[in-house]
Amino acid sequence: MHLKTVAAAILTTLAFGTAHAGEPFILSSPELASGQSIPAKYYWNNFGCSGENARPELSWSGAPEGTKSFALTFYDKDAPTGSGFWHWSVYNIPLNATGIGTDIPKGAIENNTDLNQPGFFGPCPPVGRTHSYVYTVYALSVPSLDLPENASAALAGFFYNSNTLATATLEVIAGPREE
Repeated sequence: MHLKTVAAAILTTLAFGTAHAGEPFILSSPELASGQSIPAKYYWNNFGCSGENARPELSWSGAPEGTKSFALTFYDKDAPTGSGFWHWSVYNIPLNATGIGTDIPKGAIENNTDLNQPGFFGPCPPVGRTHSYVYTVYALSVPSLDLPENASAALAGFFYNSNTLATATLEVIAGPREE
């Protein structure tokens, strides 16, 4: 009996391992490299920063089977708020999208950031400090999310995480900047 149980466990592992095998889910950018500094043009143009608030081109590949839509966030892990800072949150990105450039894909929705308004806000770390920022793409198991109007990025994140099949991240740094 014990041998049959072990054999069944091995066969189950092999079957499920093979069914989900494939290329890894990856988020990348031709303009940003993981662990490297964000170029100044992507910085916000406020709070003492003088960037262009440009959105970098981002692309993803290898979404898992069952993916029906995507969401994307940009988050400052080191913001002096006690809870980080959401700089960008986009959801209902259609399944056929493989990235985001200067425009968001048709049907996608930008929800509120921690500035209490939708849109992209580039990094702007405090003077003399370096911050870590994370772009995350979520492969979602639902074709769309019905979030309340003016949903915060934190609330949206709850819905993203509740429906996530996989995530891919690109972590970059900004700063230190001078006065």
